[in-house]
Amino acid sequence: MSAPPTEESIPQAHQKRIDLPVFAIAAGLSAVFVVWGVLATENLASVAQSALDAVIKGFGWVFVLTSGMFVVLAAVLAVSRYGRIRLGKDTDRPEFRTASWVAMMFSAGMGIGLMFFGVSEPLSHLGTPPLGQAAAGSAAAARIAMEYSYFHWAVHPWAMYAVVGLALAYFTFRKGRANLISSAFFPLIGARAGRAPGKAIDILAIFATLFGSATSLGLGALQINSGLTTLWDVPKSTPLAIGIIAVLTVAFVISAVTGVRRGIQWLSNTNMVLAIVLLAFLFVVGPTVFILNTFTESIGGYMGSLLPMSFQTGAFGGADWLSGWTLFYWAWWISWTPFVGMFIARISKGRTIRQFVVGVILIPSLVSFVWFAILGGTALNVQLTGQADLSVANAKGAEFALFALLQEFPLAGLMSVIAIVLVALFFVSGADAGSVVLGMLSSRGVLEPSRTVVIVWGTLTGGVAAVLLLAGGLSALQTLCILVAGPFLLVICGMCVSLVKELRREPRFAAAAPERPVDEKSPV
Repeated sequence: MSAPPTEESIPQAHQKRIDLPVFAIAAGLSAVFVVWGVLATENLASVAQSALDAVIKGFGWVFVLTSGMFVVLAAVLAVSRYGRIRLGKDTDRPEFRTASWVAMMFSAGMGIGLMFFGVSEPLSHLGTPPLGQAAAGSAAAARIAMEYSYFHWAVHPWAMYAVVGLALAYFTFRKGRANLISSAFFPLIGARAGRAPGKAIDILAIFATLFGSATSLGLGALQINSGLTTLWDVPKSTPLAIGIIAVLTVAFVISAVTGVRRGIQWLSNTNMVLAIVLLAFLFVVGPTVFILNTFTESIGGYMGSLLPMSFQTGAFGGADWLSGWTLFYWAWWISWTPFVGMFIARISKGRTIRQFVVGVILIPSLVSFVWFAILGGTALNVQLTGQADLSVANAKGAEFALFALLQEFPLAGLMSVIAIVLVALFFVSGADAGSVVLGMLSSRGVLEPSRTVVIVWGTLTGGVAAVLLLAGGLSALQTLCILVAGPFLLVICGMCVSLVKELRREPRFAAAAPERPVDEKSPV
């Protein structure tokens, strides 16, 4: 009988590439889900909704509490002595330029979501103020709308990405372990991280990634459909949205098999250029001074309200609003953490922990502030001044809000086309990064998974997105996202404990007193 795998022997297992048990179980169950959704759509929707109600009522507070803990942990690691530790050998340096690094992680982390909610969310909060804190349609409601938009899209989500990405980059590049979620658990469960317990963790990560990516694909398809409706009166329909998913699935699979350096990096850089064009256009032709005032005042309001907002659970009312917004977002980000975390880790070799945390949390948060100040601020100004009633378009569907806003300014047709292209590119760049990550998870952490594996996962991701649209559109997308995120939240907490435990063993930061030798073959 061969010896059990140890921490040192796991990386050599990369040569076997595909981990057949992980791949077969995860892909098989995903295929079963797709078949279930096609053959029994109503049953799937009913079961998912019942499970969602149970999760929200019983465990919503867990999402809220842990999200705050992730922010604190990331901040402490960045400012502490551990911030100087490099994610790799001490001589390693970053593989990608900072601009490309930020562009890639932003495209993977939030691209489609910002396009979908950038206009819609502030308008929604204006019409239905969070937790009833202001009169609907008032200036106070507009202020709160911006603060909550910042809250949902800035520090908290990127802190979730940061702690997962940091753990993976540290264990992969500094400790030489496989680029797998399970690899981060060696300090806690020893060699069992390479056996059944570790494989179960990786399978759970695959499901979180699959459903989180599928949610974004569904949102992107809905918004592209609405853009076609606005520009050319193409009827909005679920079959058309599924057709869009099919076409773009082929596109992102082709991009994914070209690898990170070519396909994903090129698409991400193109995304950022087009996004800057869209933002600059609205900043110039829109209410420039109002945008600047909104940006400044909303940051102050956000910072002042951050602590109370971070711990609201709806104990004294507002639970329905929280479940539809904050809890959905926290679950969505959690479901994306294995995907975005692994991808960010993949592109962050050579950076220090401090550079990583600042780059992953503060820079994208600043971009989110600017994004919502321009798109959301412009929409609020149009609504408050009576220039147009954007709430009508928003009521038709969140995916219509951006195009309704663009119709109020010059070059509406051209800018709407740019918006559609931008959504499509965010769709492709985010999805192909997700396919690569799914390939890594099912191929023992190999940084360049085989094309066949990537194609299989890309196809299944598109299939899950189509099934969720059939099962109830946006509501079904949100429901499944929250359900899958629940169990994975426990995995993230374990990763955080494991990371801190291992950081304390760093030679130059070790305590003066000798520590008991660690037996990696047994739990510690």
